Amino acid sequence: MFKHILIPADGSDNAQRAIDKAIGLAQAFKSQVTAIYVIDPYAFTGVGTDFSYGQAEYLSAATAEGHQALQVAKDAFLTVGIEITTTVVEGHAIYKGILETANNIGADLIVIASHGRKGLEKLILGSVTSQVLSHAHLPVLVVRD
Repeated sequence: MFKHILIPADGSDNAQRAIDKAIGLAQAFKSQVTAIYVIDPYAFTGVGTDFSYGQAEYLSAATAEGHQALQVAKDAFLTVGIEITTTVVEGHAIYKGILETANNIGADLIVIASHGRKGLEKLILGSVTSQVLSHAHLPVLVVRD
């Protein structure tokens, strides 16, 4: 049923639960799997020149963090004998990076964690998962914490 599953990974415990669900789906449907970590390369846009010196350090740290999160995902899949492709993706908006990647690789399912924020915290921080749900043109499985 699902030929290619996309998993946005961020290294969190909630993302690990999404990875566990995706493993079950990939086993059941013998799906191809891609895990991504999305970084915003323009995180300092609009905050002034004082932050321009930190851009290279930010990108380096974010990329390293992404590779670490993806290695955890890769190890989980390889442990059960499932091959997985991993990549760090750049996107000005995280949800757009996820959806563009899904489109580019021909994914037919996104398995994503929900961080379960509520109230003011959700309003202020927003939700990548809710933005993916709002804009996706393919099935999305949200794994709740």
